Amino acid sequence: MNQDLSIIQLVLHASFIVQVVMVLLLAMSLASWTVIFGKFFGLNRVRKLNDEFEREFWSGRNLNDLYSLASDSPRKGGPMERIFASGMREFLKLRERHVTDAGALLDGARRAMRASFQRELDAVESQLSFLASVGSVSPYIGLFGTVWGIMHAFTGLANLQQVMLATV
Repeated sequence: MNQDLSIIQLVLHASFIVQVVMVLLLAMSLASWTVIFGKFFGLNRVRKLNDEFEREFWSGRNLNDLYSLASDSPRKGGPMERIFASGMREFLKLRERHVTDAGALLDGARRAMRASFQRELDAVESQLSFLASVGSVSPYIGLFGTVWGIMHAFTGLANLQQVMLATV
């Protein structure tokens, strides 16, 4: 009973269902790693863009200048810059309507910034539900493949006339 127990031989001699389960788990793993690395690089980019904008914001620059820069290139800037631009846009819109109540101006800008913040948060959190689903479902899929393989092995043992420990 000298069998080759390499991974490749074990996969090739596994039943079709077990092979499908392994391919499914491999595909889910590759997709997960793609999302993980995409999130890693995306979050680093967001952090860098936010740091740049924060330096500009606290440097004492005129808010109108910052707003014009943010409005000129909304895709180039980071989330903080887009949140600032939405708040400033709402503030200027309310001022054009001759709203003189400072509280109303600030509430309008705050509402616009909260809505923009939520959009940015949704963009950053995208695909996290996929990772959570894969993380919670994968062990059960793997367990199914294991149980199927064991059932297949016991079926093969049942067909033998004499079963010894070496056969198992």
